[in-house]
Amino acid sequence: MKTEFFPWKEEYSVKVKEIDDQHKVLIKLLNKLYDAFMKKEHSTIIGDIIQELTDYASYHFGTEEKYFKRFNYKESEKHLSEHKIFTEKVNEFKKEYEKNKSALTFTIINFLRDWLKNHILISDKKYSDFFAQNGIK
Repeated sequence: MKTEFFPWKEEYSVKVKEIDDQHKVLIKLLNKLYDAFMKKEHSTIIGDIIQELTDYASYHFGTEEKYFKRFNYKESEKHLSEHKIFTEKVNEFKKEYEKNKSALTFTIINFLRDWLKNHILISDKKYSDFFAQNGIK
């Protein structure tokens, strides 16, 4: 059985299936990149991973922001600033990749691991009960 670098744990759940499923996509991207890194195949997928991160940010943050607006989530401004930081970082990765195609893998792995631990477990958990109280499952 293959061990994942960053496995999904129930503690990451925000109790909103749509958002949990999207978080699992990000975890899958991280694990895919890490696996390729360990096999020394990362240079063949890093460009695709960066593009997938760009796409992910757009649809995932759009989902959260839709709920923030619908239910007037009070901490949305702070949360949105974190989304902006993620998007800016991914854009930096994209620019750096265009200059030097192979030097980013470990940096992206660390960034995603830290983002998942800090953003989901802290920032996203803050809206978990709020969304549940508003009937989002």
